[in-house]
Amino acid sequence: MSPLQVLALLLALSIALNIATAVGLLARRSGADLPHAVLTGAGAAATALGIYFAAVAAYT
Repeated sequence: MSPLQVLALLLALSIALNIATAVGLLARRSGADLPHAVLTGAGAAATALGIYFAAVAAYT
C-alpha cells in the first residue's frame, strides 16, 4: 500500500468512528438503552465503511 492509500484508509476510519459516536449518542438521547445505542452506532459505522469500500472498488 502506498502512503496515500494508508492515509485515505485512516481518514475513512476516523470518519466512520465520528459517525458511530454521533449516531450512538443520538440514539441514546432519543431513549434507546445502551446496548441498542451501541449497536445502532456500529451499524452506522459499518454502513459508512461499506460505502467507502464500494467506492474504492468501483474506482479501481
